[in-house]
Amino acid sequence: MSVYELILKRRTIRKFRQDRIDRKILEKLVNAARFAPSGANLQPLKYVIVDEPEKVDAVFKHVRWAGYIAPEGNPREGETPVAYIIILNDPDIRKTGYELDAGAAAQNIMLTALEEGIGSCWLGSIDRDDIRRILNIPEKYVINTAIALGYPAESPVAEEENGSIKYYKDENGTLHVPKRKLEDIILKTDAQE
Repeated sequence: MSVYELILKRRTIRKFRQDRIDRKILEKLVNAARFAPSGANLQPLKYVIVDEPEKVDAVFKHVRWAGYIAPEGNPREGETPVAYIIILNDPDIRKTGYELDAGAAAQNIMLTALEEGIGSCWLGSIDRDDIRRILNIPEKYVINTAIALGYPAESPVAEEENGSIKYYKDENGTLHVPKRKLEDIILKTDAQE
């Protein structure tokens, strides 16, 4: 599958099979993040792999899922992630402006995960203080985001936006993700008219 095909196929997953992910695969995902673009090549990001079941369960209690369809969009017992990758910034390397680096790293993680057959959910709505305590992350690091991981137990579908960009579940429980139309997002300048 080409990179473009992976990009079009990738959807956020919020229901996971409970099969563990091999630690070497999780390290491969972090390695993919390591090769993401970084402003001035400063590479300020650090990562925490969370794959011990008791830690995964503890982190799960401090993340929020699918705002548009909560609580229906929340993973239920037996559908929760089996791992997380927490993305951190090291302020000794870069105090501000690392957010673009984190976005590029997260995308590399999610696309590499998909190539491995693993679903992902990028989470910004997380309780950073509790996650720091649970994982014993030193105070100096800024917790940016978390990526929930697991083998998918659902198959969300993308569709053309038709009046709303809010994702929703249909009567069969399938998640639908409206995407803005290409012609609506490419702006023409005066020179292109």
